[in-house]
Amino acid sequence: MILGLDISTSITGFAIVADGQLLWYDSIDLRKSKDPFEKAAQVREKILEIFKKHNVPGSSDPIEHVFIEQPFKFFKSGGSSAKTMAVLQSFNGVISWILYELFDIKPEYIGATRARKLCGIKVPRGQKAKKVVLEHLLLLEKSFKVEYTRFGNPKQHYFDQADAIVIAKAGHEILKK
Repeated sequence: MILGLDISTSITGFAIVADGQLLWYDSIDLRKSKDPFEKAAQVREKILEIFKKHNVPGSSDPIEHVFIEQPFKFFKSGGSSAKTMAVLQSFNGVISWILYELFDIKPEYIGATRARKLCGIKVPRGQKAKKVVLEHLLLLEKSFKVEYTRFGNPKQHYFDQADAIVIAKAGHEILKK
């Protein structure tokens, strides 16, 4: 089984895929906490839940691979500041270490563009990638369900869950090759 993560200091998405099929997805909202150590502790608790369910001795469905969306390494117009990128890089490192420590698996990193390509998702010029990914999964992934705000927009955490699903499915495609 593959665990895929979209790590962020605001909302972190998780997904588990086996044989290319989505088994589970979830997220944790970290926006209320301002302290990065508290955020990491909250993510660690979620990862512990996943570990206890899938990696206890005798488990028939252990997590064997961990894939993480690679954080941005470059600036683009209208993107994140250097400070934001540095915070995200360090948070990503902390969560990567927690995953390695618990699962004894070195996480593999996939860029978002490559992951979308591996999953057959094309983002037309001028459109927001997160919206395209969400719409793609709603069309093709029967088990992926979304709740909407009173204004008819998908609730924010579903975008992060969708990204984690794409990372896990892209990990499956990489392992097939």
